[in-house]
Formats: sequence, C-alpha cells, structure tokens
Amino acid sequence: MKEIKIGKCTLGPAHNPFIIAELSGNHNQDLNLAKDMVQAAANAGVDAIKLQTYTADSMTLPIDSDNFRIQEKDSLWYGAHLHELYQKASTPYEWHAELFSFANSLGLEAFSSPFDEAAVDFLETLNVPCYKIASFELTDLPLIEKAAATGKPLIMSTGMASEAEIQQAIDTAHQAGNAQIIILKCTSTYPASAENTNLLTIPDMRQKFNCPVGLSDHTRGIGVSVASVALGAVAIEKHFVLDRTAGGVDAEFSLEADEFSALVEASELAFKALGKVTYGGSPAERNSKYYRRSIFACSDIKAGEPFTRENVKVVRPALGLAPKHFKQVLQSNATQDIKAGTAIDWPHLQNAHNAEQN
Repeated sequence: MKEIKIGKCTLGPAHNPFIIAELSGNHNQDLNLAKDMVQAAANAGVDAIKLQTYTADSMTLPIDSDNFRIQEKDSLWYGAHLHELYQKASTPYEWHAELFSFANSLGLEAFSSPFDEAAVDFLETLNVPCYKIASFELTDLPLIEKAAATGKPLIMSTGMASEAEIQQAIDTAHQAGNAQIIILKCTSTYPASAENTNLLTIPDMRQKFNCPVGLSDHTRGIGVSVASVALGAVAIEKHFVLDRTAGGVDAEFSLEADEFSALVEASELAFKALGKVTYGGSPAERNSKYYRRSIFACSDIKAGEPFTRENVKVVRPALGLAPKHFKQVLQSNATQDIKAGTAIDWPHLQNAHNAEQN
C-alpha cells in the first residue's frame, strides 16, 4: 500500500494513525475561542486541525419552506432552517489564514473541507497541504475534480456512498491526474452509534479501492476510533470542542481536549500492538521461558532405580527435560545417584537411546 505525504506527516500502514481535530462550527464564531481550540488540540498531541470552508449561500438557498428545514425528529438540529444553521456554523473566510498560521506555528498541519469550487480557489491562496471532501459532497464530482487538479492529496469521507459512488469519486480524481487519495469510512449520522459504524468495512475498502483507508468518527468517545487502528485505519478524524457543556453545533459528538489526548495515546498503543505475525515468543519473552515446566527429581534416586511418579515430577522452572518427555523418563532407570531437586536430563536416563534427537 502506497504512502501519502501531508505536509511533514506520512500516512500509511507503517506509520502511527494521522489524527485530525475537526473544529467544525464549535468555535461559535468566536475567533479567540477558535484559537484556544487550536492551542488545546496541539497540546493534546493531534497531527492536524481542520476547518470547513463555506458560506450559507454556497450551501443552500435562503428560502423559508419545509424543503429547507431539517425534518428528522431524532436530529440534533431538528426544525432548524438550513441557511440559518450554516450561517451559524460557518467559519469566516477572514479567519482561515490566521488559524492556519497559528496551527503551523504549533507544529500542526492545517487544512479544510471546501464545499464549492470557489472555496478551493480560496484555499489555494493559503497553500493548504491537502483537501478534505466531506461525505455529503462525495457525489459532487465537479468539486472533486477541482480539488484533485491542484495535485494535492485528497481525503474523502464516504458516508452513505455506495461502492459505485466511491469508485466514481476516485476515478474522477484519477482523471484529474491525482492518485494521492485517502478514503475514510464514515457513518453520516450525528452522533453515530457503534452498531452502525461497521468497521469491518475498512479492510474491504482497502482491498476494493486500492488506497489507504481511515475513519471519520461521529460516535461518542474514543473506543470506535481505537478499534479502527486494529483494522488498518491510517487516519482518524474526530470533531473537537473545548467544553461540551458550553454548547457548539457539533458539541454532542465532539471530543474535549483530555479525550483527544487519550485518543492520541491509545491509537499509538494500538498501532504498536499490531506488530507483525510472529510465533515462538518475542525477544522480550526470552527470559520468561525460564518459568515453563520441566522434569525434576522430587526425592533422592539411586543409580539403577526406575523413575516413577513418586520420585520425578513436572514443575517449574524449565531447567530439565520438557514435559513431553515425561513418559520416556518413566520408562527408564537412573544412570547415577540423583539428589532431590535435580533437573532431569538425557544423561540421567539409561534408555535414552536417540531420544534427545527428538
């Protein structure tokens, strides 16, 4: 599987997962709060922060009808007018340069999700290292073509997309001359449940689409994200908030700073734990083999005396013959006097023959 560079970070199966803190609209259109979020994300150890680049007018129409209201009663935003919601959640364009620069000064990569072609042009002026295509925009092929044509890596959330739609998005990027593609398994409900996350799709996606796969996680907590690492996720995106109780458009399913710290630590541990296919114990386990069992004399034995269950026993440590030879020992006699506590070895057996070859 190929590796992809995003700024100074390398994404691929040989590297720790790339951790992205999505600010979304949780800044409540307060620039100082947004900067505090960037600082807290850096302190938590993430690799990147991400914004969303749109205006309410680029997302929908300012028409007051049910067509432009959220109808799902189980939605966090039930009844909200789309234009008003996007107006409230948007990140002002004039903030982008300052937030990106601040993030870079803290050692973070900083990029955004453009929601229309004009947003790509704007982000190009800020020299972003990559582009993120949101799950709801995966079928916006003109947008994908525009972003792909920049030559920069594309991270594309798949959400509710079918296999054919995912392939079409990838093909569009390829046709624009861009093969630097990472796709993210994503469940486009807010919040998402663990039961609807279906992480087993990650290795299947990697095989079907022949590109690195990560996770855009809208569940609460970090468990689902950490589990994705075991299935090969090379990137994890989670929404970020300083304080869930203070509110924010996505606060309900966003992580706070201490939770992001836990995610960074746990995902790195999960990645290290993958290791490689190995049998026979690791080098770190070498000394532990001492505490396996072996055959010992448990009472004094005279030369010529037969070995019995009364005078030999399988116990720890592993200084004598392995337990698999116990029947052979019981079929033999002692070649010499043996004191209790002696580890039994081949020279102690009269009938050893070529047994030690086995």
